[in-house]
Amino acid sequence: MRRIILLSTIILSFFTVTNAQNAIITVNAAEGKLPVSPYIYGKNNNFSTVFGTPTTAEDIRLYKEAGLRFTRENGGNNATKYNWRRKISGHPDWYNNVYSHDWDYASQTIQSNIPTMQTMWAFQLIGRVASNKNNNFNDWSYNKSQWWSGVAQNLAGGGQLNPSGGSKALVEGNPLLYTMEWPADSTVAILDHWFAAGGVGLNKDNFRYWSMDNEPEIWNGTHDDVMPVQLSASAFVDKYIEVAKKARQKFPDIKLTGPVPANEWQWYKWSNETLKINGTYYCWLEYFIKRLADEQKSSGIRLLDVLDIHWYPGETANADVVQLYRAFFDKTYVYPGANGVRTINGGWDTSQNKEYIFQRINDWLIKHFGANHGVTLGLSECDFNTANPNITSVLYASMLGTFADNGVEFFTPWGWKTGQWETLHLFSRYAKNTRVSTTSSLENYVSGYSTINAKADSMTVILVNRNLSASHTVTVNLSNFSVQNGSFATLQLSSLPATETFNSHTDNALKAGTVSITNNSFTLTLPALSTTAVILSNKSDTGVDIVDESKNSLTLFPNPAKEHFSVRYGSSHPLPSRITIYNQSGKMVNELHWENPEQKPLVVNTGNMTDGIYFVKVSNAEFSTTRKLVVLKK
Repeated sequence: MRRIILLSTIILSFFTVTNAQNAIITVNAAEGKLPVSPYIYGKNNNFSTVFGTPTTAEDIRLYKEAGLRFTRENGGNNATKYNWRRKISGHPDWYNNVYSHDWDYASQTIQSNIPTMQTMWAFQLIGRVASNKNNNFNDWSYNKSQWWSGVAQNLAGGGQLNPSGGSKALVEGNPLLYTMEWPADSTVAILDHWFAAGGVGLNKDNFRYWSMDNEPEIWNGTHDDVMPVQLSASAFVDKYIEVAKKARQKFPDIKLTGPVPANEWQWYKWSNETLKINGTYYCWLEYFIKRLADEQKSSGIRLLDVLDIHWYPGETANADVVQLYRAFFDKTYVYPGANGVRTINGGWDTSQNKEYIFQRINDWLIKHFGANHGVTLGLSECDFNTANPNITSVLYASMLGTFADNGVEFFTPWGWKTGQWETLHLFSRYAKNTRVSTTSSLENYVSGYSTINAKADSMTVILVNRNLSASHTVTVNLSNFSVQNGSFATLQLSSLPATETFNSHTDNALKAGTVSITNNSFTLTLPALSTTAVILSNKSDTGVDIVDESKNSLTLFPNPAKEHFSVRYGSSHPLPSRITIYNQSGKMVNELHWENPEQKPLVVNTGNMTDGIYFVKVSNAEFSTTRKLVVLKK
């Protein structure tokens, strides 16, 4: 059953919340043009790596319906000891036991079912990987494999359990019994296994992104069995450079991502080291950047494509959580969790309380690599401390919008909460592919994120209200993008319940309505904690696009219609389709079956339709799209 609710107005909130300060949003379609990477619409750990236990058809359907474009599948810490030859990996968070994992199987599943998906795996840099499953601690016999504080004990390899719990075993297991040496040649040889003649036969263009291991700054904690004493930052960078050069030689178009630090402290600090080059102190990420830049200039080999970090902020107050998106580029934002940044100059400076970590990284990249370096940014793990789907939704929307505005390459949250599928779907399926300039007079509460398509004839303006309790009336002024006076479609997420609402592209929590535009300006009221997309078009021969489908097209003509209108559906593989027509109140007024859309347009009589705005939906096994229709019989 379709649950996109059609409303005659977007002003939804004044019955229940107080209206707060008005905001002015200015959109200039001629300024700030920047391609939006589709890979910011990503997520971690979506596909099964266990042969014989396939990813369900329902999960695959969900990923397609939501518009998931990028998947990071290496498993984080479980990637560090992955042995692709034997298809096993060591689990540092579970006694160091070794389990079967088959990256080949997962990759083949992805390629067969979602061939447009871009996937990230990982190289192993620690020097040892799993070798066998014969020396595991028998956790099933001990407590039926239930979690307890002792799961962090190093018991694989003959360790003696400490029944008191905690991370220290009475006797540590011997990692030589379940791991083996794994040099750089072994880790990059997976590229031949996957892509070379006689290999698995994967399309390398869909597996371009490779993480240079995972959170190496804390290996003496996560992988203390094989690294009880943390290696130096210099030694890690040496390992990184060796693997990067060998990988680039095998796969010139590879996307190398690193160094994947664990959290805010590790953005700036490598263990307790004081990092210096020629007597000058550098915090960890700048040290990493300078070392790679120096080596790249010397060798002529590209060593980094995406500077990738992780982030697990500790903030729990809702007022703090909704502002966390500002920690990446906003130089004015005083971040309550500022910690490692206080060490940025080598000492402990309490006045350092503004993160803007991605902006700092961009500045360091230009400083050491030079202008036009081509290195982008990525966030491959994060999670937030909230169980409120509306807080989650507006923060995630704010991050997607901010990352689109600033050219971030990929974004794959590790934690996934109620509200994120809905928000991902809204952005991935309705936003366009080029960002344009958008400013707000009330930025910290209300933001606008605007995108246009390649022809610059369609625009989506997404408005986020982060106010916890109050609605905001917003006036949006458009320049260098002219639209005719009239009504245009809106889609909104607000008042999400605690349970998951996203089921499909047509069965979700989006509330659809319209907004009136006069002289390239419109005003609407945004409910507290809401995200609203306004779908605009300056095309004169069709209705407003509700869905942007690059491989399919739907045209209603004439529009406005009088006695009848025709439905034209363009596709390389037209399928029998259902035509459903709704009025502004969401009531279905007509339903037709279109058996042969490839032969001729379908003519629909408007006899039972009064003057007004309608929504015409065409759906079949491959896609679903909706167009706005105006009926004017007078």
